[in-house]
Amino acid sequence: MLSPSQRTLRARAAAYALHAQGGTNTKAAYAARIAKLEDRVDPGRSLTPEDRARRVRQAMRSDMAALALRASRARSRKAGQAA
Repeated sequence: MLSPSQRTLRARAAAYALHAQGGTNTKAAYAARIAKLEDRVDPGRSLTPEDRARRVRQAMRSDMAALALRASRARSRKAGQAA
């Protein structure tokens, strides 16, 4: 039986090995996310590819900022309950 710190070390070694091989298995998910954002920012595909890509980057940043805010609120709630 491994201790929690040993399990962490084993998982870290496995993650490093996966990244060293260049296979993080996120390519399909990332492509699907980009396609979804493209549909959101340019549903009619009327923008130039450059403008669409710029707007997709901004939409991604907006989504990540919203996630960070939700995580911050959850941590605050959890800290408030612990106190």
